[in-house]
This record gives sequence, C-alpha cells and structure tokens, in this order.
Amino acid sequence: MMRLSRDVAGPCLAPRGSVIAVGAFDGLHRGHQALLAQVRERAQALGCSPVVVSFEPLPRAFFSAEPVPRLSSVREKLCGFAAAGMERTLLLRFNQALTAMSAEDFVRCVLVERLAAREVWVGGDFRFGHKRGGDVSLLERMGAQLGFGACTMPPVLLDGARVSASRVRALLAAGEFAGVEPLLGRPFVIEGKVEYGNQLGRTLGYPTANIHLQQRISPVHGIFAVKVGLGECECSWPGVASLGVRPTVNQVVQPLLEVHLFDFDGDLYGQRMAVEFVAKLRDEQKFDGLDALKAQMALDSRKARELLGMNPRLVEA
Repeated sequence: MMRLSRDVAGPCLAPRGSVIAVGAFDGLHRGHQALLAQVRERAQALGCSPVVVSFEPLPRAFFSAEPVPRLSSVREKLCGFAAAGMERTLLLRFNQALTAMSAEDFVRCVLVERLAAREVWVGGDFRFGHKRGGDVSLLERMGAQLGFGACTMPPVLLDGARVSASRVRALLAAGEFAGVEPLLGRPFVIEGKVEYGNQLGRTLGYPTANIHLQQRISPVHGIFAVKVGLGECECSWPGVASLGVRPTVNQVVQPLLEVHLFDFDGDLYGQRMAVEFVAKLRDEQKFDGLDALKAQMALDSRKARELLGMNPRLVEA
C-alpha cells in the first residue's frame, strides 16, 4: 500500500534511501508513466524505495489569476501513483511558504533529509524553488556534494511531438478524444461520487446521475456521448452526459457533470462512477423553455446512441 505524506518537515520517510520522481503529474500521461516506471526500476535495482514528490494545488494554478483546467483530480493522481508502484507520495502543499523556499533548501530539506535521496528523476525542463531558481544543473551540482544522482528523463514522443499535459488539454478543448487516448495511454475519464440533485431530468424523461466537480476545473464542457463504469467496473455502460452550468433551468455556479445512462434502472446515489468521454455532440446552450430543451435532449440521445453503436431510437419529446 502506498503511503501519503504532506509536510516538508518531519522525520525521514525513506530509511532505506529513495529514488524520487518530482513533478506536477497532472493527467499522468505517457511521459509521466515512463518516468514513474524508470523510478520504480531504479529503486528495485538499488534496493530502496520508489517515491514521488508532487504538489497540490498545481503550481501553475497557484500562480494563475484565472481558473486553470486540470486533467486529473487529486484522488485520480494518487491512485495513478499507487498503480505505478510508488511506495510513498510526498504531496506537498503548494503555498506561500513553499514558494518562498530556495531551490537549495528544497534539495536539502525535502530530497535529502526527508527522503534520503539516492537518485532524483525529473523532466529536462523542470524548474523548482523560489522564483524557479532551481534546474537540472543545480540538482547535478548539489547531488555531487550530497551523495545523490540527478537524472533527466528524455521526453516521450508521439507523431514527432512531445507528449505533454498542455497537448492533452488542447485536444480535449477541441473535443478530439480519439487523439487524446494515445497520449494518456487510456481514454479520458472523470470520476466522482453520485450525489443527489433536484431530479429535473427524471421529470423530463432523462434521469441523471450527478457528479459535483468541487474545486476541479474541467478541461471539457458541453454535451457528450459517454461510457460509464460503476464501482470497480470498466467503462462500458452507454450514456449521454452534460458538463456545464445548466443555463436553461436551475443554473448552477460550479459546473456539474450530469449523466443519463441508456436503458438503466437502478439506484446510483452514493456510488463512485467513472465517465469516459467518447465524443462531443455540441456546446452547452440556453433554450427557450422546457419543451425546447426536452426536444434537444431527444436529439442528443439519438446521436449518442448512433456514435456508441446502439439502436438510435428517438425518444419522443
């Protein structure tokens, strides 16, 4: 079982020494996966602990004046670390105190004293510490002094371009889900617990399972054909989903993910649900009343059924 810690200061977390991956790891795309696999292999070879150091909130979100979309929730990221074989995650609170820490102090306090680093693995463009004063060269110099190796992971390329979180976000914003899957090594999925809503969808003939995104800013918005997984099951149940603020009726401030499962009869409240985005149908829009909304929902359902290989029957509006 992977162990989680949050604090910069404290006792050594890796008495056997550690091989460390450091980064934001939003989305855990194929580049991240390659880095974590290398760390796991090197830790096994050296007989020490594979460890990942990451940050919450994401550094780019902390410094941005605008909301920043993210590819994975904190829970999804931690589950990914565990699946990659990490024994421990040091998920540092990215706050004013951490941004004021010099790169040199970060190396000494976090990598050496807290984690007993034997090797530290980062991407070639990695920057850290106060005003981004630390880089790979500083890691190499301090590693030579303090007894750890500084290692750079080469980029993973796909179609001649580097796999990156920004590339994934751009494709998602364009609704290019087929192009995203090779970069992530899996389909794009949003997970969450089904919560009670106002049951408007049920009155319109389209009951929905509602997932609140909390503080997470989604990189996708609109109406989608989806496949759903319940609990530990794979995403296979077909459906249609809306991710937005519901501008026609009962508009909400924070975007809400609402999923209608085709031909499903059961109680989903309180269950964890994974929603795989297959295709974007359209942008969210405001309709002139419930009748117009219901008619569009019927069209959306028909189109989603077609895209998912189902009987495209049109539910009467």
